[in-house]
Amino acid sequence: MTMTVDTSSADDSTVGAGAELLAIGTAIEAGEAVLSQRFGSSITLVAPEDLAGSGPATVVRARVASSPFALPRTLVIKHYPDKPAPGEVDPFAQEAVSYQLFTALSADERMCPELLAHDGGHRVLVIDDLGGAPTLRDRLYGSDARAAETALLSWSRSLGRLHASTAGREADFNALLRRLGGKARGDDTTGVLACAQLPALLERRLEVSTPTAVREVAEGAAEKARSACYRAFSPVELWPDNNLVTNEGVRFLDFERGRVRNALIDAGHLRVPFVSSPHALALPAGMSEAMIAAWRAEVADLWPALADDDILAGHLLDSQQVLVWWSTWELLQAMPHNDPRPTGRAAALVSWWRDLAQHAERADFGEVAAHAWTVATALDAAFGPGLELALYPAFR
Repeated sequence: MTMTVDTSSADDSTVGAGAELLAIGTAIEAGEAVLSQRFGSSITLVAPEDLAGSGPATVVRARVASSPFALPRTLVIKHYPDKPAPGEVDPFAQEAVSYQLFTALSADERMCPELLAHDGGHRVLVIDDLGGAPTLRDRLYGSDARAAETALLSWSRSLGRLHASTAGREADFNALLRRLGGKARGDDTTGVLACAQLPALLERRLEVSTPTAVREVAEGAAEKARSACYRAFSPVELWPDNNLVTNEGVRFLDFERGRVRNALIDAGHLRVPFVSSPHALALPAGMSEAMIAAWRAEVADLWPALADDDILAGHLLDSQQVLVWWSTWELLQAMPHNDPRPTGRAAALVSWWRDLAQHAERADFGEVAAHAWTVATALDAAFGPGLELALYPAFR
């Protein structure tokens, strides 16, 4: 018997709610199927709670109602209903392989929930539920500056442990990806493209010219970011809402873009905090340096050269420049004029270019510093004036 649902008289909210319930039900069915296959016995999940994932997956928390096995009381199911278009990277495969990589590690090296079951046919993952722990974003948007600072340092240490535990495992990651039918990804060339194209964009939108020497430094930094050195796993989307602050430290979530790359790109996010996040705000003076120190403490044994302050500073300046040029290339193309908000992207760009100028001055890169000051001034004139990126609420 086929049931037909008549939505002709239903409003959009009703139709939307129906689709949401259908997606949740499908995710639960897929989760039960893969768990039963994994453990060889029927497992029933009840009381589904929509966790409203921001990506292509339906994310649901559910309680284990019946199981002959010692499973956790609650689990998280991530179901990817849509297959990627031909030639596109599969976010399900990326995430499943990322969790597989970590699940093979010991518990103290695993900076994420444990993968309990997955299946490529159902396109579903079942992972351990870390409960109602606050996210790093919750801490940054809260009212407790001490709690926010502690969470940031924990996040930095966890990032370092993540790098230290996955360095040298690129071949394992790629082998797992092939086994799951995923498309292996080469190094992302977007940074190289951004550094090559940004000078023309700055000239067109801000009437700022880029000296040849500055362009060469930026393009060289982008090439270094693709080098074979310092490679480890990266979640890529290093956003405050993709991390849980647990009693055991910060744990990473959402590996839909997870990959192995130069870990210094991630370290650059400590110099330009959460630069890839669409809502990145500022941190108080000295916080970035403390985060870098926390990260370095976890990777210095693996990469002893980074214990040298000058070597680390040089790498961080390279990564910082690439991230600032990259974000400017992405944002400036479509950014409207007259955006004076202290929480807006124009204010972020002004602050990031000023910070780049200051760090370049300290490293005696005079031309890079002068160019960065010029860009910051031009951005402030075009979108301000008087722009300065606001602090996260916890630090105001």
